[in-house]
Amino acid sequence: MGNLVVVGVDGSSSSDAAVVQAAQEGQRRRAKLRVVHAFSWPVRPMYAPLDPSPLNRMAHDAAQLARGVAPGLEVTGTVMVGGAVSVLAAESRAADLVVVGSRGVGAFTGMLLGSTAVSLAAHAECPVMVVREEPDHTGPIVLGVDGSSHGEEAIEFAFAEAALRGAEIIAMHAWLPDYAPPGTGVESAERLLALALAGRRERYPDVTVRQEVGSGDTREVLIEASKTAQLMVVGARGRGGFTGLLLGSVSQVLLHHAHCPVTVVRGKA
Repeated sequence: MGNLVVVGVDGSSSSDAAVVQAAQEGQRRRAKLRVVHAFSWPVRPMYAPLDPSPLNRMAHDAAQLARGVAPGLEVTGTVMVGGAVSVLAAESRAADLVVVGSRGVGAFTGMLLGSTAVSLAAHAECPVMVVREEPDHTGPIVLGVDGSSHGEEAIEFAFAEAALRGAEIIAMHAWLPDYAPPGTGVESAERLLALALAGRRERYPDVTVRQEVGSGDTREVLIEASKTAQLMVVGARGRGGFTGLLLGSVSQVLLHHAHCPVTVVRGKA
């Protein structure tokens, strides 16, 4: 990775919130920030080419916003031709983190998440942080743990992020008592959490970690926990994920309904 944070912008208020968050992430990491606006030229055979200057101003204004949030941060802005998902997925190959807003320009009323965020979380090659318009910067980082091999990178990201923020981690695992096979009660869930977190405490001695086992549907448990969190971190796929499914149901539901920013971390294929 090139010590780089990328933020996608489209001029919406959600996009501005993403820029603010991305600038803070870049400052924490002592990384460069790249502001990217992607657009597709419409087919207009009977008309003159569109004037790109408003698009350039959008990228410029977003870069200026980032500099105001994090003075001294190295910020560049660019306009790229192409669909937002394909452009930002390509940018993710050289980035440590891609940040986007939860809703973009033209989102339908009542739609909680733009299609760009969901698709990008499924296809990016680095963690993707989806930001609400007014994120709360207090509270713990909530880490969803399911014990799958796909979740290892999410656990590592959460510990590194907690160290950067000076935040506490609440590592959560949920189980359904009515459907749990014999021998898979609370004690088994606690062992799963301990095993998943093994070695991280030694590597991150300054990070405080609490383990919590929730009783109920994983999605409902994590959504409730997100109400008092500053960030939710989950893997892209969990246990029982279908082969070829790039984004699991838990990740998708959290992207739509969590009350705090959500970072989706894809594990190695």
